[in-house]
Amino acid sequence: MQTDIKTLSFLRNRYWVLRHGKSIPNEKGLVVSSLENGTRSEYGLASEGVEQAQLAGKLFLKELKEKTIPLSNVRICYSPFARTSHTAEVVASVLNIPFEGPQCKVIEDLRERYFGPSFELLSHDKYPEIWAMDEKDPFTRPEGGESVDDVASRLASAMATMESEYQVCVILVVSHGDPLQILQTMLSAASEQTEPSSNDLGSRIQAVRLPSILSQHRQFALLTGELRVVL
Repeated sequence: MQTDIKTLSFLRNRYWVLRHGKSIPNEKGLVVSSLENGTRSEYGLASEGVEQAQLAGKLFLKELKEKTIPLSNVRICYSPFARTSHTAEVVASVLNIPFEGPQCKVIEDLRERYFGPSFELLSHDKYPEIWAMDEKDPFTRPEGGESVDDVASRLASAMATMESEYQVCVILVVSHGDPLQILQTMLSAASEQTEPSSNDLGSRIQAVRLPSILSQHRQFALLTGELRVVL
């Protein structure tokens, strides 16, 4: 079968991103960003989020068929949080891919951005405070938490992992709002470089980890359960 997988010169694979479906923390209006809390089952998907994940899986399958991409070429890489692992499992089920098989991989570096103890388990109405800080200086950390650049650093590591383990695949990255915004920001800027110092992914990402670029990550915001092709 002829496949339609087109990648940029510095990438071995093609990428889609999916923000997890609506979660119980979303419903409760809570910030749940630490690995310890995020992996607890009580902070998984809400029933609406399961439906969103099913719809995303069906849309992804439709796009794969339109591009004549066989399921054997698909990989699902996901955050270890309960809401993302459940989303990935639902999508894998829709695609009829074994979730415990080699096509699905949990990557800890895809986890949620940790917003720090001043925000953890408190109202998500506090998010605008963080995003205002990001826009002013994406290298500034919320107290005890991660800056945009901190997240960019581990996302670069996640990309390196995926690029080293897979070749000529379609990779669905199932993660969270801020990490996926930051990932899209970096990859978009990296793809627009006309004269990179090097054509490898690591050099390109390092070159775009600049305040003027990272501060704009909100431009790539995703709704819960939203699927988007990246590159």
